[in-house]
Amino acid sequence: MQSAAKYTFDTEFRTDGDLVSAVARGRQKKSLTQEELDEVCAEARTEGMNAGQVRAQEAIAAAAHDAAQAIAAALAQIAHDYEVLRSEAADIALAAARKLARSALAALPAAEVEAMLREAMHQAIGEPRILLRAAPAVAEAISRHLTDIAHEEGYDGRVQISADPSLKDADCRIEWRGGGAERAESTIEAAIADLIARRFAIQEITKEQSDVGR
Repeated sequence: MQSAAKYTFDTEFRTDGDLVSAVARGRQKKSLTQEELDEVCAEARTEGMNAGQVRAQEAIAAAAHDAAQAIAAALAQIAHDYEVLRSEAADIALAAARKLARSALAALPAAEVEAMLREAMHQAIGEPRILLRAAPAVAEAISRHLTDIAHEEGYDGRVQISADPSLKDADCRIEWRGGGAERAESTIEAAIADLIARRFAIQEITKEQSDVGR
């Protein structure tokens, strides 16, 4: 007894000829010619090359992005280190200047006070009297040749010197009726520190403007 075969409706019977359905044709084993095989291989090769080029371009772009970030970070670190070194250099220069100035003034404080007195005589040339307040040792040193100083500067008024123990080294105060002058080491140091700070501030503003311009 023969087993029954399942009818799959693969063939449509027509008067003008039987027609095999698309599903049936898909189930049929299809053999390709060499030309068709070469075409399929060429398409696959082209797709593979295109995909490889895309991946290579993506890798290059990622590497360029990473390199740009690394360069930006390095530049930022360099700028930070530069600011730190510049600030430290300013502190060292200021400390050295203070030490040298103190040493010089401690060695010859009277010379600095004498220079100020001579300048004050020019400013108070028509005044009848000038009063100089200075440290005791400085006052004593200048008083020895006070007459010569006044004569050399052409000052005809009277010059008085007062020893002031509260003043140190080359600190002094000079007074006359129309004005006065004062020298204080602390004021000079503050002025130097302010000058350095303003100088750095100007350089920083200039740098920022230059960065914006770029």
